[in-house]
Order: sequence, then C-alpha cells, then structure tokens
Amino acid sequence: MEKHVLALQLSHILGEKLTRDWIYENIEVPKKEKMGDLAFPCFKLAPAFRKSPQELARELAPQLKHDLFECVQPVSGYINIFLNQEFTTEHTLKQILTERASYGKHSFGEGKTVVIDLSAPNIAKPFSMGHLRSTVIGNALANLAEHCGYETVKINYIGDYGTQFGKLLAAYKMWGNEERVKSNPIAELTKIYVRFHEEAKEDPELIEEGRGWFKKLEQGDEEALTLWKWFKDASLEEFDKIYQMLGVEFDLTRGEAYYNDKMVATVDLLKEHQLLAESKGAQVVRLDEEGLPPCLIKKSDGTSIYATRDLTAAIDRYQSYSFDEALYVVGHEQSLHFQQIKHVLGKLHFPWARDVKHISFGMMLQNGSKMSTRRGKTILLKNVLKEAIQQAKINIEEKNPGLENKEEAARQVGVGSVIFHDLKHDRRNDVEFSLSDMLTFEGNTAPYLQYAFVRAHSILQKGAFDPHQAETHLNDEKAWPLIKQLRAFPQIVEVAYKEYDPSKVAKYLLELARLFNQYYTHTKILQGEQLQKKLTLVYGFSIVIKEGLHLLGIEAPEKM
Repeated sequence: MEKHVLALQLSHILGEKLTRDWIYENIEVPKKEKMGDLAFPCFKLAPAFRKSPQELARELAPQLKHDLFECVQPVSGYINIFLNQEFTTEHTLKQILTERASYGKHSFGEGKTVVIDLSAPNIAKPFSMGHLRSTVIGNALANLAEHCGYETVKINYIGDYGTQFGKLLAAYKMWGNEERVKSNPIAELTKIYVRFHEEAKEDPELIEEGRGWFKKLEQGDEEALTLWKWFKDASLEEFDKIYQMLGVEFDLTRGEAYYNDKMVATVDLLKEHQLLAESKGAQVVRLDEEGLPPCLIKKSDGTSIYATRDLTAAIDRYQSYSFDEALYVVGHEQSLHFQQIKHVLGKLHFPWARDVKHISFGMMLQNGSKMSTRRGKTILLKNVLKEAIQQAKINIEEKNPGLENKEEAARQVGVGSVIFHDLKHDRRNDVEFSLSDMLTFEGNTAPYLQYAFVRAHSILQKGAFDPHQAETHLNDEKAWPLIKQLRAFPQIVEVAYKEYDPSKVAKYLLELARLFNQYYTHTKILQGEQLQKKLTLVYGFSIVIKEGLHLLGIEAPEKM
C-alpha cells in the first residue's frame, strides 16, 4: 500500500513527465533499517528536471505527507521514508484479519483466463523426479494465478504419441510378456524400452522397425491401437496415484493422440497461408527471417511430429477457452521448439500468438547429468515420496510420540518437503537431486515452515485466542520486522505471478518464518502486557504462512 501511496504522491508532484507505474517500479526497499523502510532514488530524475539528485531530493521530501509516513528525509540524492509503525501495524493486522485467506489477493486477473500446460508425462514410462518440476511449478503458478483473479485451466498434456511409441510397440512384439506387463506395467514397459535402445546401437534396423510400428499406429492398425490403448490406460492409472500423493488436480487430461485426426486441418491452414515448403522430402515452415531453423511439420515418410500436434493443440485451446495467456511449463531444452510454435502461429495471423509463453525451467540432475528413461537412468518420484513420508514419520515418532493422526501428519510433512525442495530454487536453475537435502527437517525446508505454523497454532491455543476478540493496536518495536514482512505478502504474490517464479513465495516464507521465530525467541508472548495484541500478531502470521504454503501446493499441519 505504502509504495502505491508514495508513487501516487510523487506522480502528482512531478507532473506528466513520469508515469506512476515508472515511479512505483523505481521505489526501493533499503537493505539497512537506518536508511528507512522505503527509498526513492532521484538520480534518474536529474536529466529530465536539469537538477542534481540531491537538490531534487531536498525539494520533494517536504511535499510527501501521509499518515503512513512517520519521517521523510533527503539523503545523498535519495528520499528515505520511515513508516509510522503504530499506524502501519494496526492497518496491516486489520487487513489480514478482515481478509484472512483472501489476504494478498489481487484483481488484475479478473475476467481473464490463463491456460496452463503442466506435468505432461509420457505413457509407458515411469513418473520420475524429472517430471516433478513441471508438475509442482505449474501447480504453484495456477494457485498464484487464481489468487490474482484469473480463471485457470490446468491441462495435463500426456505424451501418448510419436515415434517413441512405435519403438515401444516394436519392443513389446519382440520381448514383451503379457503377464509381466499386467502385473507391473510401467516397470516392465520401461525395461523393454531401455533394451530396445541398447540393442538398436548394434542393430540400426530396429529403428526402422519402430518407425514402421508408429506408421501402423497412425494408420489405425488394430493390433497397434489395442496395445497402445492398453499401455496408456495402465500408465494413467499409475500417474493418478502420484498426483493424489502430491495433491495436484487437473481440469483436463488429454493426450497428443487426441489431435491425430485434427492435424489435417492445421496442415491445410498452413497450405492456405502458403507457409509449407519441401525440404529433403519433408514438409516444413521456414523461419529464416526469425533467425530460427525450419519448423518440421511432416517427416519424409509422411508421419506427423509433435510440432504439428502442438500447433493443433494451441489452436484448439484458444477456440475452447479464449485464453488471455497460455503458459507451457516445460523444460528449457524445449525453448527452440516453443519459439518455432509461437512464430508459426504468428505467421498464421493469430493475434493471440503473442500470449503463448514458454515457462522454462532447469533440469533435475542426478550426479550432474540429466535423468533419462532410455538410458535406464532415472529415480522414481513415487519411491522418493514414500521415503520422505517414512522419514517424516520416524522424526514425528522421535519428537512427538503421542501425536494423533501420525500418518496424516507424516504425509503432509514428507510430501511438502519434496515439493518445497524444488520450488525454493529459481525455476530457471538446474536442481541436483539430493534425497538427504530434501528430507532435512531443519534450515530452508518445508518442515521448518510447517513447524513455525505449528508453533503459532500452539501459542494461540495456550493463550485461548478468540479472533473475535482480536486487538490490532500493538505497540512493540520487536514486532516491526515481522509486521513489515507480513505487509509485503500481497506484493510478493503479484511479483511471483507476473515473473512466473514461485521461488519468490518460497523465499518470502523462509524469511517470514525466521522473523516469527526471532520474535518468539525475544518476546514472552503469553506473559506481560498486550497479551491479546501479541496473540493477534501471531494469528496474523499463522494466516499468511498457511496461505503462502497453500500457494506452493503444500499443506500446513496444526500438529507435528
């Protein structure tokens, strides 16, 4: 709020030369408390007003007046603003208590729809740690979008088509065993898929065999379709178990194969716009002007490629949802692909092509290398989640053996630890898989945050706090850092969504929990004066940290 007030006042004072949005973006939060709670640098104003930054600061500072501002000082070309702590504390706590779970919500997304493509595992392959990133980043972005007012559509675009399935069909025909596949479908299909690639190194003709089976699948061969549907149904059943553990739901689950009979219309549209060109027997859309290699539409053998399906899917999604944004939460190794898709859609004169955005992320690494199913180098997410839950249960047994519902608490803590380990990293960075780091229940982890919430809940219970008796007029210097952090939550939500970066919420929550624990350590909350006021602050903290965890897709147990 105070940044908006400051930006509004400065824009009125400075006139039309600078917009309120520009001023808002340039307001800073000083690193040292002695320099104020907010600061505005006048250096960028100097050329436009032909005055030194120091002179501008001296002129502007006396004109800034508001109940929020305790003191406004010009210092070395900066305007330093100290907030009125008493006024700000009361306003912040009142707002949190009034809005509760809605605290931090925004309206800039109201009336708009965002479609989010996330998770997207391939059938007949294990749901590995490599699939975790798209799933939890996409789910967190959907939660953030909803908190900003958007209507969200979460789509799980299953990889159930393409030449790799021709290879799988070929592998099954050569080495598959029906009973073994029925008893353990994913593991058995992965085993023969890996074997296919190993033997293809010595026998290149196997690759042609795989292509032949994919062509059969595209042409509707009965045997190929029957096997493919069996593999798909078995895979989806396994995937659903993982999503249930993660607490992730989708509005639509749809495979690439859905667009098999719809791609003809897309190819016809490309022809109509005279975009198709022949290249070595294949059909492509040239992107020379964009500085990109051609986008392959049809291979020389006439089979389709995933670019054709992605173009068709994008058109279908706009026709179905009239989205304002279409986010593809896919690894950065697919950056070129999505650049090509966006430019081809633009060449088709779809104005919404500009709203198609690739939300890239780094890889989940194992010993510094990318995980790969075809090389048999992968770690199953299901196993990691189970181990995390088991470790959480052991910790709970050691620290709180009398706890009721241990199984449920262990699930919340264990799953939360896996999700948070991913989301605390900037999505653009690679993440090294480390089970020990994931399961550490101290430091920058979900259990650290969850325990801060548990501690707050316990304090409120011991103090018999009644929200209806809340008192917001707290006068406590030690509470000020925590108040400022609570006040920052709405801005963090906005920035996290606009930059498509859930790690901003994760890092915010770590600092929030640290400041709460600091306050708890140095303040006798249940003793002395201002009891109800201190409990109101604890209650406000509990609301914000619980909602922040929810945005990341993590539950907050009341006891652990």
